[in-house]
Amino acid sequence: MSSEAEGRFHILDVSSLTSRPLRSTLRTDDGVRIEAVYEPSGASVTDTAVVLAHGFTGSADRPAVRRAARALAERGAAVVTFSFRGHGRSGGRSTVGDREVLDLSAAVRWARELGHARVATVGFSMGGSVVLRHAALERGTEARADAVAAVSAPARWYYRGTAPMRRVHWVVTRPAGRLVGRYGLGTRIDSRAWDPVPLSPVEAVPLIAPTPLLIVHGDRDPYFPLDHPRMLAAAGDAELWVERGMGHAENAAEGELLARLGDWLTRA
Repeated sequence: MSSEAEGRFHILDVSSLTSRPLRSTLRTDDGVRIEAVYEPSGASVTDTAVVLAHGFTGSADRPAVRRAARALAERGAAVVTFSFRGHGRSGGRSTVGDREVLDLSAAVRWARELGHARVATVGFSMGGSVVLRHAALERGTEARADAVAAVSAPARWYYRGTAPMRRVHWVVTRPAGRLVGRYGLGTRIDSRAWDPVPLSPVEAVPLIAPTPLLIVHGDRDPYFPLDHPRMLAAAGDAELWVERGMGHAENAAEGELLARLGDWLTRA
């Protein structure tokens, strides 16, 4: 089933769907095809869907993403996962957080087309920066988010203060690095520099209210130290969870944290 076949504004009765995941190919506003997966709630039919945005080099089918989707579905919400452009079986090339907002918007619209009155977003790392910018830019539209959680997200662009982030910048900015990204990490990266530079996550946060906002970060994150989540939380009306012993993004998210996230996203 594809969103193109159904039409952008076609609404389905969620109660008529099977309990099995549904796969779709979505089309973004700039014409990129995005693979997406809809997973019904493991608890009961609900009007809430959570759209999960993975980190850089992830995809809808990565084990950590599937594990997170199952954990969130068990908390009473349907879950939409998708692969950002340049990742997995999606088309296009990664712009590392810029035009990915269009991918998230397509996934949120699909969740609404499937009949969900309330759609929350949760993003990890690069996906965390995307859900923040998306919430700021899509207010009042059909692609809006009704609650937002950013996990392991950067506060500002071009950060190179840790060794892992210096490696990420090498992958993104150097021709040899992009070859490693394509053939070693399964991620096709756009070679063009941002023009213009997109709104940064910390600039987006003040524009999100009154939408509920949660910032989650591990105190052992090797990519972004704690000044990033603290800067994000201080920039607007946000709740901050600093997770003891947690590393980075979806690979480090334990079941207990995912359960708390699911409860927050369905009830915020």
